[in-house]
Amino acid sequence: MQIDYTAIIQKAWDGYGDTRKIRNITNISIEVSTNAVYKIDLEDKNILFAKLSYFGKHEAFSNDHRIINVLSNNLGLPFDGFLARSLMQGKKLYIYRFKDVEIDASLVFYLPVKINQRPPKKLDENQITKLARSIAHFHLCCDQIRNTLPESKKDLYDDLRHLKTDLYNGHTQFGAHAPLIHEHIEKFLVNAATLNYRSFNKIPVFLDWNIGNFSVNENFSLFSRWDYDWFRIDSRIMDLYFLARVVSEVGDKTSFHYGFEILKEDRFMHFLKSYHEVFPFSGEELHFIKESYRFFILNYVVREGRRFFHNDYSYKLQEDAYHYLPQLDNDLDTDIYLKHLKI
Repeated sequence: MQIDYTAIIQKAWDGYGDTRKIRNITNISIEVSTNAVYKIDLEDKNILFAKLSYFGKHEAFSNDHRIINVLSNNLGLPFDGFLARSLMQGKKLYIYRFKDVEIDASLVFYLPVKINQRPPKKLDENQITKLARSIAHFHLCCDQIRNTLPESKKDLYDDLRHLKTDLYNGHTQFGAHAPLIHEHIEKFLVNAATLNYRSFNKIPVFLDWNIGNFSVNENFSLFSRWDYDWFRIDSRIMDLYFLARVVSEVGDKTSFHYGFEILKEDRFMHFLKSYHEVFPFSGEELHFIKESYRFFILNYVVREGRRFFHNDYSYKLQEDAYHYLPQLDNDLDTDIYLKHLKI
């Protein structure tokens, strides 16, 4: 599908009402997902960014960005400037929708956010300690203001119900893997109930903490964040899988996969211990690490993968998922987390 993003961005800018002219629009997207990010140079030499997505529904996109905008204004020190802010039109967040016979796309404009240092591709032990403590402080701050945020329309159980519906409707993308997917949906539901997941505090989580999405300061504390593709209100445990990827022995790689071996690494155990010293986990939350990974694979790779990732990535990641899921329960014992943290 060929989409004229530039024309859509110009229409959105015209609708916004700013009298400055756009001088140049540059695609700065990482060519992995179907979302697009563009740098906009204005005639007065100011810069903006446009995030345009046709992944998911416009209502969900709008709801997420309204929550993020309130979150960015309500976070206290040291996170008051952490999130990129979106443009307002009067008292409302400006969200543009472009819809025709081919696509239904949503767009939001961001102000530039200051970037300090990008995390290295492989962290040392001291950096892991500092990052873990900073993430814990960020989660704690989010937890303290969670009741001030707009209500989220996303629900983990709704996502799985949609996946079940796709299975029942015989979507060909699942093929012979449909029984395996159904089995792991049921396992998740049973285990989530056993762990009393519904009682967990739900806070803003960003899930995709790869090193291209955030910067840190000289003390390796969080400095800025600018990518919100998988934002949702959910358990803080949902953030841990990608943070395990950040601190893994393998480090950041151009060619990637979504295996779960990193959740057993000593480096991840060290991350959990350092985080726990700031914002302690419950035993149920630690056991839920496996379920959060299971949900990530089921929802973001199996269910949404072909809509979010470009074809070459989505096919590989889904085939990998059908290899990892059968191994998960035998090869990941969450008791290791409780033993390591002495819970």
